[in-house]
Amino acid sequence: MSLLATTNWHGKIFVDGWTAGQGGTAPVIEPATGRELGSVGVASAADARRAATSAARVQTEWALRTPEERAAVLRRAGQLFEDHAEEIQGWIIRESGAILPKAQLETHIAANECYEASALPTHVQGDVLASSGDHWSFARRRPAGVVSVIAPFNFPLILSIRSVAPALALGNTVLLKPDPRTSVSGGVVLMRVFEEAGLPTGALQLLPGGADVGAAVVEAPEVRVISFTGSTPAGRIVGETAARHLKRAHLELGGNNAMIVLPGADLDKAVSAGAFGSFMHQGQICMSTGRHLVHESIAAEYVAKLAAKADNLPVGDPATEQVALGPIIDAKQLARVGEIIRDSVAAGGRVAAGGAADGPFFRPTVLTDLTPSHRAWADEIFGPVAPVISFSTIDEAVDLVNASPFGLSVSILGEVGEAMKVADRVRSGKIHINEQTVMDEANAPFGGVGDSGTGSRFGGAAANIEAFTENQWLTMRPDIAPYPF
Repeated sequence: MSLLATTNWHGKIFVDGWTAGQGGTAPVIEPATGRELGSVGVASAADARRAATSAARVQTEWALRTPEERAAVLRRAGQLFEDHAEEIQGWIIRESGAILPKAQLETHIAANECYEASALPTHVQGDVLASSGDHWSFARRRPAGVVSVIAPFNFPLILSIRSVAPALALGNTVLLKPDPRTSVSGGVVLMRVFEEAGLPTGALQLLPGGADVGAAVVEAPEVRVISFTGSTPAGRIVGETAARHLKRAHLELGGNNAMIVLPGADLDKAVSAGAFGSFMHQGQICMSTGRHLVHESIAAEYVAKLAAKADNLPVGDPATEQVALGPIIDAKQLARVGEIIRDSVAAGGRVAAGGAADGPFFRPTVLTDLTPSHRAWADEIFGPVAPVISFSTIDEAVDLVNASPFGLSVSILGEVGEAMKVADRVRSGKIHINEQTVMDEANAPFGGVGDSGTGSRFGGAAANIEAFTENQWLTMRPDIAPYPF
């Protein structure tokens, strides 16, 4: 039975049921071909406010459900992601330009996120506190209330479900605003899964839309927590707005992630890791390897091998061809990638491979002869570009890594003892020794520092409970206490 073939959701949003959005409709565009795949509803700010009011009402009832009942919904959701994986993957491929293995990864992790979240309702959520008072003293975790989840286009399913699943499991209700470019993969899919899993109507509301809807799901008075994944400039706006309204905002933002290739590292394996880190999903990943720091003794050979690999990676439509790279998400992002490369070449950089677009596709690109001031080195490109700089000493490599305002993911390739020493000196939310920078597991804390966000706010029981609950102090004594008044 199809999960997504129903016409109920076409051209609609979900506010207590599938309904027309006040913002009208928007086409679902396949970036590889420009073809229209269908339509989704577009919410307005008024729709978002109505959804927030309803979600707050439903949240009281949902939080009172037994842990067993909430866990069962999450387990069923995980099973539905597995049962309908092939259908969901087809939408991810066509709507986001992903290759099949990347789409398979999304459905696999989505199921695991639900299974991990299903354990949260029965997880320890409090402490017995020592007290000098004549009472028992406890700290207990309570649902935050209504949570707004704002998710991007690049991993539309994973970057939605990793907040939606734990927030629901812990007794919250959710307003989900997916990126308009991936409203099916990052929105409709989740809505349909949780409908089928038996989630109460209104506990998850789907609000595709633009910046006005984003502002509304942050500002709505019923919303207590915002979970935002996206660009650093947009994240600053979300964080500032949330602070003005005295709300918590968990911000997972951009990255310009470094891979350090130490002297003596296995060169062929390092090149393979570097290519995957930079070119996976066309480099449109916050964890993509944006800076290759290679020891001077092997730098020239590394560039040559990486360029050869880039030249041989097939690029095309992942829905109809077996390719390694699909399309860039839209024309605006395609133009930005080209502009950064041209600016860097004009400033003295050299293209060792790629460097050009072909329709909506951008060839995997290797840049060398760079300095830290080049845009290709300093900026988050969000395209299939591998900038390479050589270093002579470990101190120099550490300084180059830490000079970036971003701090999401760092990879260190080479002898483990030396890599461990480097790991203790670099500033990053995640460090991977002898693996590349793109890594995510449902039970692992995920987040960055500096311009990459506000730390690990997703993944694993500790981070998820901290993110989506409030700590409440509770005291209890056998009778009413005497007071001097």
